[in-house]
Amino acid sequence: MIRIAPLIQYVQMSKLTLSVDDAVISRAKRYAKKQGVSVSKMVEAYLAAVAEPNAGVPADTPILRSVRGVLKSADVKDYKRHLAAKYR
Repeated sequence: MIRIAPLIQYVQMSKLTLSVDDAVISRAKRYAKKQGVSVSKMVEAYLAAVAEPNAGVPADTPILRSVRGVLKSADVKDYKRHLAAKYR
């Protein structure tokens, strides 16, 4: 009989207190829920990205998931007309 002990990795987690506008917190919670992540994970990913911008960012971040596939049916001419009207 071979016995394999489960591998458990412990990560030291610290709490961080932030002062954030109530409206921003509400929007962040709604966004996080839609993306299937916690606000804590979103903040952690953001801080990791800005603290070490050259480190590999996970390929499937909440923001990437939210915009993936948006331009499949995009029309370049419509976009150019939109930009022309926007910056008149």
